[in-house]
Amino acid sequence: MNSGKTIFAQLMDFVTPYEFRKCVDRYDGNRKVISFSCWDQYLCMAFAQLTYRESLRDIQVCLRAAQSKLYHLGIRGKVSRNTLAHANQKRDWRIYDDFAHVLIAKARRLYANDTFGIELDQAVYALDSTTINLCLALFPWAEFRTHKGAVKLHTLLDLRGNIPTIAIITTGAVHDVNILDDLIVEAGSIYILDRGYLDYGRLFKIHQNLGFFVTRAKINFSGKRIYSRPVDKSTGVQCDQTVTLKGYYAKRDYPEKLRRIRYFDSKSNKHLVFLTNNFSLPAETIAELYRNRWQVELFFKWIKQHLRIKAFYGTTENAVKTQIWIAISVYVLVAIVKKTLNLDHSLYTILQVLSVTLFEKTPILQALTNTYYENKEGRRSNQLNLFD
Repeated sequence: MNSGKTIFAQLMDFVTPYEFRKCVDRYDGNRKVISFSCWDQYLCMAFAQLTYRESLRDIQVCLRAAQSKLYHLGIRGKVSRNTLAHANQKRDWRIYDDFAHVLIAKARRLYANDTFGIELDQAVYALDSTTINLCLALFPWAEFRTHKGAVKLHTLLDLRGNIPTIAIITTGAVHDVNILDDLIVEAGSIYILDRGYLDYGRLFKIHQNLGFFVTRAKINFSGKRIYSRPVDKSTGVQCDQTVTLKGYYAKRDYPEKLRRIRYFDSKSNKHLVFLTNNFSLPAETIAELYRNRWQVELFFKWIKQHLRIKAFYGTTENAVKTQIWIAISVYVLVAIVKKTLNLDHSLYTILQVLSVTLFEKTPILQALTNTYYENKEGRRSNQLNLFD
């Protein structure tokens, strides 16, 4: 079936061309395009992510060195630095945003039955952001501080498979808590948030939409104890209380009862105070859920280290967002390949193999399964294993 196809072309077989065309047509992306289509642009930028190219000139040199193989890669248009720069600058970034969400939906279906160490029936999400620093002189639209520019990538991570379900790109000046206004709450799901998202009015909207949240209380938290549950302090749980908020504005914004859990983390030797509207899960599970919030931090660390989102090929807002969305789509595409082919490799290993074999005409399964790697004890094949 894959006879004569390069590994890059086989990788793109996991993409549905019809869905990509729908995204392009939605924003009239190929209007007045003669030779270098949106698909050509996507393939060039995906190649750059997979092989960690440094610049547009680097992309051009590498692809022109393999000129005879470009047709087999699926690239039909002539690749030049100026053409790619113009495409990144002018073609609507929402094409690649929408396409990334097509891949995200596919990945979520594949990983829907996975676990992350806690056996729960409902979906669990972790919300956080990462800041990507930019030079304000080169990126004047990326407002952050007086003499510093930045963009923020706000991500809602599905802990079943570490799939980013929502990604919102803003300037660095946008506060994290504002992203909760764009959150579409799934009834019954659990949302893990750090203290930066502690806004009682917005948390109450999650509660009203039948979602659950787990967050940390601020140091100046003030509440009135209604009831205390018995606890086993040997588990780390110091207290498990039902409380109401004190203060006019706090009570106005969140008039219902909350659950306050005080927990001693022996690993960090710290006392942590959690707030949640979930009264059914054991207190130890609430603490363990919050510990899993670090998966989203590790996700940010991984994509910054292994994909190209800290240095940009263009300086316009459109070019930056295009590059970030294509990077996210490549991450999700590799996750889809891992699950579909039932690979036990870490995501990093798969990415490394792909980066040096894209031009080879070997069946992709053979290329990825012939790679030597150490299978650490306790690793499950259905996990992404991001950080090995």
